[in-house]
Amino acid sequence: MISLDSPLWSQLEHAYGSADDTPVLLGELESHLEDESPEEEPWFSLWSSLCHQGDVYDASFAAVPHILRIAEAHPTRFSSSFLQLPACVEFYRAKAGVKIPAELAESYFTALKRIPAIVAMAANREWDESFLRCVLSAIAAARGQAEIAEAVLEMNPEVAGKFMNWFYEQ
Repeated sequence: MISLDSPLWSQLEHAYGSADDTPVLLGELESHLEDESPEEEPWFSLWSSLCHQGDVYDASFAAVPHILRIAEAHPTRFSSSFLQLPACVEFYRAKAGVKIPAELAESYFTALKRIPAIVAMAANREWDESFLRCVLSAIAAARGQAEIAEAVLEMNPEVAGKFMNWFYEQ
């Protein structure tokens, strides 16, 4: 994992150019553990720069291990964005066939593999419907099931009901 004070961040790219601002945003996450709104900082800037309209970047792959490290350190407090953003990065990466730079791949995939353990540590906390969808999506993404990860994230109760009606009519 690239340390937050590494000069390598300035060599990575996100949606708006150099990712040299990303370590500061990641550093702020521990004081925003329970923020649910993606419109609030630092989440707004992280989402818009790392997973912009379905595009992902080398900075996305460097950031995911940090996001999951923070969730793992605070399993009873982290918001759903700590799982949702990594899941989205992975399913958009897989969907577009984006290659991960070799120097980022090991820490990225190792972090994704930790998602089920992070979820297990959060098992005794309250889970609303949105958190549950993020958990299921993140686990699917971590296990290489990008299409299921994306579908589960969209599967709110209304959509699930419509899907089940469609399914039973087949």
